[in-house]
Amino acid sequence: MRAPFVSFGTLESSPPPFFKQGYSALTKLVFYGALSLFLMMGDSRFNLSQPLRTGLSFVLYPVQWIAMRPNVWWNQIQEMTQDRELAQDSERQTHQKLLQQSLRALQVDQLTLENKELRNILGLRERIQTHGLSAEVLYDAADPYTRKLIIDKGAIQGVSLSSPVMDEQGILGQITTVHPLVSEVTLVIDRENSIPVLNTRTGARGVAFGEAGGAPLLELRYMATNADIEVGDDLTTSGVDGVYPPGIPVAKVVRVERKADSVFARILCEPQGKVQGARLVMVLDPILTQLPAKPIPEKVMPMPGGNKK
Repeated sequence: MRAPFVSFGTLESSPPPFFKQGYSALTKLVFYGALSLFLMMGDSRFNLSQPLRTGLSFVLYPVQWIAMRPNVWWNQIQEMTQDRELAQDSERQTHQKLLQQSLRALQVDQLTLENKELRNILGLRERIQTHGLSAEVLYDAADPYTRKLIIDKGAIQGVSLSSPVMDEQGILGQITTVHPLVSEVTLVIDRENSIPVLNTRTGARGVAFGEAGGAPLLELRYMATNADIEVGDDLTTSGVDGVYPPGIPVAKVVRVERKADSVFARILCEPQGKVQGARLVMVLDPILTQLPAKPIPEKVMPMPGGNKK
């Protein structure tokens, strides 16, 4: 059997309406591109889309809030865990320090009692009692070439010149200028400052000066190259200058340089006090005010007839 003959002339030459695409792609590209540029220019100059953005942000805020909750809760859990670990570590360190200080306090009480008995036996005067006044650091001095602090206590509160200043860790410096309501403290790391110190390991005395190189250090000068001093030695106030009470921590030796062509060793020390970041300090009374007055030298009277021949 033959297949039925179909005449191709009966088919339409144009596609059916379903396949018609309207405007060409190039026309759409140009139109929408121009519309986008117009909207961007209008938005940049007249904020046309600002109400739409505000409305969208208001509508989408609950969705954003819900979407962010897992991340926020996870960060809070991590912060709580870290804070708990830090608090536990701080509690352990504080407990250890408290035990050490308790042991030290018991030893100090025993040594104080023995010292008092020995002084009574030898007929020596009582040790000097040092009184203190708490103060707060207001700001650093304006001079960038000096190391000074301004505290909120002055002459009205009883602060006097040359009073030692310390924090909970050691000596910071001494009062060099007193005003009615504020005072100026020159730190131990100032290049113009010096402080007599005592090596607690060897008992050797020396003088520590502020490091002039700009670093927050002290330099123990005029120590011979063969002097018995090592890294890690603790330096305290010697109490021989009439300003600082004896036994207060000053610095720790961090570097010892010995050169064959030099008579003295170069010894650098790190201050024990918070010379960079102190907030609360204690102003002590100078021990010179509690010492007996110096005796007035007697005038030597010439012998009668001593110049006669």
